[in-house]
Amino acid sequence: MNEITYTIPGMSCGHCEAAVRGELQEVAGVESVSVDLGTKLVVVRGDRLDDRALRAAIDQAGYKAA
Repeated sequence: MNEITYTIPGMSCGHCEAAVRGELQEVAGVESVSVDLGTKLVVVRGDRLDDRALRAAIDQAGYKAA
Protein backbone atom coordinates (compact mmCIF):
# COMPACT_ATOMS: atom_id res chain seq x y z
CA MET A 1 0.00 0.00 0.00
CA ASN A 2 1.21 3.48 -0.86
CA GLU A 3 0.66 6.70 1.04
CA ILE A 4 0.68 10.29 -0.25
CA THR A 5 0.29 13.36 1.96
CA TYR A 6 -0.95 16.74 0.74
CA THR A 7 -1.22 20.10 2.45
CA ILE A 8 -4.43 21.91 1.53
CA PRO A 9 -4.27 25.42 3.03
CA GLY A 10 -7.83 26.36 2.01
CA MET A 11 -9.57 23.72 4.17
CA SER A 12 -11.17 25.25 7.23
CA CYS A 13 -14.41 23.42 8.09
CA GLY A 14 -16.30 20.16 8.00
CA HIS A 15 -17.75 20.99 4.59
CA CYS A 16 -14.23 21.44 3.20
CA GLU A 17 -13.20 18.11 4.68
CA ALA A 18 -16.22 16.30 3.26
CA ALA A 19 -15.74 17.80 -0.21
CA VAL A 20 -12.07 16.83 -0.41
CA ARG A 21 -12.63 13.39 1.08
CA GLY A 22 -15.54 12.68 -1.27
CA GLU A 23 -13.62 13.59 -4.42
CA LEU A 24 -10.49 11.68 -3.38
CA GLN A 25 -12.44 8.53 -2.53
CA GLU A 26 -13.65 8.40 -6.13
CA VAL A 27 -10.11 8.10 -7.53
CA ALA A 28 -9.09 4.61 -8.64
CA GLY A 29 -6.86 2.80 -6.16
CA VAL A 30 -7.76 4.94 -3.13
CA GLU A 31 -8.52 2.82 -0.09
CA SER A 32 -8.65 5.47 2.64
CA VAL A 33 -8.48 9.23 3.11
CA SER A 34 -7.56 10.89 6.42
CA VAL A 35 -8.11 14.62 6.87
CA ASP A 36 -6.75 16.78 9.71
CA LEU A 37 -8.26 20.27 9.61
CA GLY A 38 -5.89 21.52 12.32
CA THR A 39 -2.77 20.84 10.28
CA LYS A 40 -4.49 21.09 6.87
CA LEU A 41 -3.05 17.68 5.97
CA VAL A 42 -4.70 15.00 3.88
CA VAL A 43 -3.24 11.49 3.81
CA VAL A 44 -4.34 9.22 0.97
CA ARG A 45 -3.63 5.47 1.17
CA GLY A 46 -4.10 2.89 -1.54
CA ASP A 47 -2.54 0.87 -4.32
CA ARG A 48 -1.00 2.43 -7.42
CA LEU A 49 -1.95 5.97 -6.47
CA ASP A 50 -1.71 8.53 -9.27
CA ASP A 51 -0.53 11.92 -7.98
CA ARG A 52 -1.95 13.72 -11.00
CA ALA A 53 -5.40 12.13 -10.53
CA LEU A 54 -5.37 12.89 -6.81
CA ARG A 55 -4.46 16.54 -7.40
CA ALA A 56 -7.21 16.78 -10.04
CA ALA A 57 -9.72 15.44 -7.49
CA ILE A 58 -8.62 18.04 -4.95
CA ASP A 59 -9.02 20.73 -7.64
CA GLN A 60 -12.49 19.33 -8.46
CA ALA A 61 -13.43 19.77 -4.79
CA GLY A 62 -12.48 23.44 -5.13
CA TYR A 63 -9.12 23.41 -3.35
CA LYS A 64 -5.42 23.46 -4.23
CA ALA A 65 -2.82 21.06 -2.86
CA ALA A 66 0.37 22.80 -1.81
